[in-house]
Amino acid sequence: MSIMIDKQTIDYTKEIFKKLESEVKLYLFTTKMHCLYCNEVEKLIDIISSLSNLIKVIKCECEIDSIEARKFGIDKHPAIVLHGKEEYNIRYFGIPGGYEYGVLIEDIVDVSLGKTDLSKEIVDSLYKINKPIHIQVFVTPTCPYCPIAARMAHKFAIINKNIKADVIEAIEFPNLARKYNVFAVPKIIINEIIEIEGAVPEKFFLNKILEALEKSE
Repeated sequence: MSIMIDKQTIDYTKEIFKKLESEVKLYLFTTKMHCLYCNEVEKLIDIISSLSNLIKVIKCECEIDSIEARKFGIDKHPAIVLHGKEEYNIRYFGIPGGYEYGVLIEDIVDVSLGKTDLSKEIVDSLYKINKPIHIQVFVTPTCPYCPIAARMAHKFAIINKNIKADVIEAIEFPNLARKYNVFAVPKIIINEIIEIEGAVPEKFFLNKILEALEKSE
């Protein structure tokens, strides 16, 4: 899979990046071992980072048993971790191409600002979560509904650092997709307990997180 960004997309991205306020760090994890799209992801990240002097890329070509990978909980490649105004548990596994390109760009803005457009009701409820939550959102680049689920998971992780939100490109990780019976996307897994298929409203998503917490007790 090759990554091509046309001039219109680059110009649009530059315009979006005018909203950036604080530095954003993109941690890029790649490996030379069995990684189909590591080179493509690196090229994409290089292009994106060139569009704003507030974006800093930290590259780590390392295996999953390395100190660096363990520190960020990286267990597959390629991986992108986003830190901004604070250090968030926001990760992207695979190549953010197609519709997912917009997810990464909007995430960069959110972590730079340290805030989201979630409603006050949702934010207040998220603040109350005091136990670990792990959200996995399986996506594909051609799915127009996947960005809704991906963005919502990452927004939740910005609000509460007890939430770790992973967006996973299902085609690149077929074994993981089979493990979670991903036959359609988006598919959301919460704490290995709750499954959601399709893009859902933020209130529904939040209630499923709370349900996962109850079942984990």
